[in-house]
Amino acid sequence: MEQNNIAVGLDIGTTKIVAMIGRKNEYNKIEVLGIGKAKSLGVHRGVVNNITQTIQSIQQAVEEAEDISGIKIAEVVVGIAGQHIRSLQHSDYITRPNAEEVINEEDIEKLINQVYKLVMLPGEEIIHVLPQEFKVDGQAEVKEPIGMYGARVEANFHVVVGQVSSIRNIGRCIKSAGLKLSSITLEPLASASAVLNAEEKEAGVALIDIGGGTTDLAIFKDGIIRHTSVIPFGGNMITEDIKEGCSIIEKQAELLKTKFGSAWPGENKDNEIVSIPGLRGRDPKEITLKNLSKIINARVVEIIEQVYQEIKNYGHEEPKKKLIAGIVLTGGGAQLKHIKQLVEYITGMDTRIGYPNEHLASDSNEDLSSPAFATAVGLLMNGLNKKNTNNFNSQKEDNAKADTKTEETIVEASQESVSQAEVTEKKEPKKSIFDKWGEKFRDFLDNAE
Repeated sequence: MEQNNIAVGLDIGTTKIVAMIGRKNEYNKIEVLGIGKAKSLGVHRGVVNNITQTIQSIQQAVEEAEDISGIKIAEVVVGIAGQHIRSLQHSDYITRPNAEEVINEEDIEKLINQVYKLVMLPGEEIIHVLPQEFKVDGQAEVKEPIGMYGARVEANFHVVVGQVSSIRNIGRCIKSAGLKLSSITLEPLASASAVLNAEEKEAGVALIDIGGGTTDLAIFKDGIIRHTSVIPFGGNMITEDIKEGCSIIEKQAELLKTKFGSAWPGENKDNEIVSIPGLRGRDPKEITLKNLSKIINARVVEIIEQVYQEIKNYGHEEPKKKLIAGIVLTGGGAQLKHIKQLVEYITGMDTRIGYPNEHLASDSNEDLSSPAFATAVGLLMNGLNKKNTNNFNSQKEDNAKADTKTEETIVEASQESVSQAEVTEKKEPKKSIFDKWGEKFRDFLDNAE
């Protein structure tokens, strides 16, 4: 099977590690060839805290995906999240020496590289520099400045920052698991690729990805990423509360949450009881579903209120008016019963559950369209898009070389000057900003060894 059109997304989460192998079919939909899942033992709140266990979990997930697909995995696209991630807004500008020449890619690249040189707090590294609006000679709200004339190019940037040690630890785990790191993506951005459409991003939408250890937020407006945030609370906190509140073990608490749990306490009657087997012959415990939903409701309200505060911090106006498409919930926590109604009640904003099935082939396994796999699908999409760009660029390069060769033959045949041959020579295709950042990041990891 041709490896050029195949990519692998690796979601290193707090609860599970997922490896997803896929390719695009003739209808441009994703065909998942194999998926591997492993319990995540060495990750706490999105941060690797046990290298050995994380490597074992990665290898287990990768081997399972390889067995199902029959494809050997070499490189992966990895997601990064965790409580160490923070974002900030930054404005910067460059003054061009010649205003008579049009603005080109080099100018934009120079401006972005200038932002990468920002001095961060000790131990922090810039992960993404995402341009928002540009300003050319005072003319505001320019979305694409390339091709315009101007002396001063200004831009607002969304800068995502993370801990160097945490980024390096992920790189070490990937390398030690015998894999190559193709690129690294902020997990809320990957989830957004999988569950949001262009209209929602244009209208204004808040994506809330409720994972096991963290809840990730990404806000889009006018098709541009406006705000990202990672809140260090997730589904595992709810399980912990049930465990403490009902005096049961973690495994039983998790089962109670997924099978009988509800985020809305009003719907359970007092006489609805579930019996939990006692440990080692002890008497079984009886737990009322009303009490269970009260415990879940208290923690979910806390998580949603924190996220809503973040949404309000992003804009001074009423979020309901600013984000017309409202809220999209995804991640494993979005599967909790009645969570959609609770979010609508707390925020007053339209809410829907985000499923990644829009981008999957029609014959895909139903389990893959679960919100729990949104990040893995998004990472796979990013990997496939990167492969397509690289294939397109190499095709252009081959065409350019072929054209150059033909032109050189003509030049030799017609005894034209060398200078004319140089004029006809084609330039190599330019790499995208993300490709260049990926190369810089890989160099950074290699130097850190």
